[in-house]
Amino acid sequence: MVEYWSGGQSNTPPLQHFMKIGQIICQILRVGSVQRKTASCQDVALVRVRTDDGLEGIGEADASPEVVKAIIDAPFSHNIACGLREILMGDDPLETQRLWQKMYRSTMYFGRSSVTITAMSAIDMALWDLKGKYFQQPIHRLLGGKQHERVKAYASILFGRDGKQTREMGQHWVRAGYHAVKFGWEPMGRSEALDLELVRGAREGVGDATLLIDAGCVWDARTALRRAQAFADSKIEWLEEPLRPSDVEGYVWLRDRSPVPIAAGEEECGRESFRPLIDRHALDVYQVDLSRNGFTDAAYIRDRVEEVGARLCNHCYTSPITVAACLHWLSTCRDAFIFEDCVEDSPMRNELARERLQAKDGWITVPDGPGLGITLNEEFIKHYSVAESGR
Repeated sequence: MVEYWSGGQSNTPPLQHFMKIGQIICQILRVGSVQRKTASCQDVALVRVRTDDGLEGIGEADASPEVVKAIIDAPFSHNIACGLREILMGDDPLETQRLWQKMYRSTMYFGRSSVTITAMSAIDMALWDLKGKYFQQPIHRLLGGKQHERVKAYASILFGRDGKQTREMGQHWVRAGYHAVKFGWEPMGRSEALDLELVRGAREGVGDATLLIDAGCVWDARTALRRAQAFADSKIEWLEEPLRPSDVEGYVWLRDRSPVPIAAGEEECGRESFRPLIDRHALDVYQVDLSRNGFTDAAYIRDRVEEVGARLCNHCYTSPITVAACLHWLSTCRDAFIFEDCVEDSPMRNELARERLQAKDGWITVPDGPGLGITLNEEFIKHYSVAESGR
């Protein structure tokens, strides 16, 4: 039986432990009525990693939950085509770097990018949560130490149907205490006139607050440059994802010419996905989602982006699990300047954890409890659960 470190008289944790991964559980939670909109806070792929003596870490993947579950549940096919549970059972949960590499190699025939990395990220997040609980330390300390106690937050929301509704939404979130607001995705991209109307409405709504615009991958590079030039009059802080995620050359061309900073990265899964963007200095702001990168690769991406002198921000539009993960990670980033705070009125965003992780007076505080520092609402999970595997 493992002797857990309780933080008593000794300042040193046990040198030996005997923990093994005993269970990897994937649960799918979903709201009763899913709306057809670009919002990933309507369902949750929740992953629990438990040791043979009952210590549990939790994580989340932002992708199609059923696909994530299939990748975790898949049986052994051969040495480089194996489901994640089969790869990790019986292993030491504290060896996060080695386990990431093991998962990466053992899924090469169907992995190396996209949803497989996302599923790996949920498990990696859970392993770091478990490690923090074992050592009775917050994850930000395990990542090297937080440099920020709190971070300015922006209210992240979809555009209204037109400029008028977008203006009203901006006014609402400024009244709610936010000093920064981001509008994104549909209906941007339908016409130049509507694009300009939406951004003008957004600026009128937020007044002097920081305004961020998320185009949602709708233009080619030349159109994006025209929009960036037009939006510059509204003094936007950044133009996010104007191009398709894979258009690295387009991003390099656009960033060199745009009068406003260019941000992107939320679709990227793991260090290999971010590498060409970083190597080509394609972005001003790199947006890293912990539910698609995990702590292991997000720490590497942090170091690379800081090395090239660009800025980092989180992406997060899911549950408090990823909110907590992003806070731990972003607090360790040297030049962290703003945090994405999803303000969708969704039970998945607001009720999955006992703790409410939301900005207050425009600032969000970094958790300091062991691991992620949050507690699941098990009654909520029971009510919204639609599928489960791994017990």
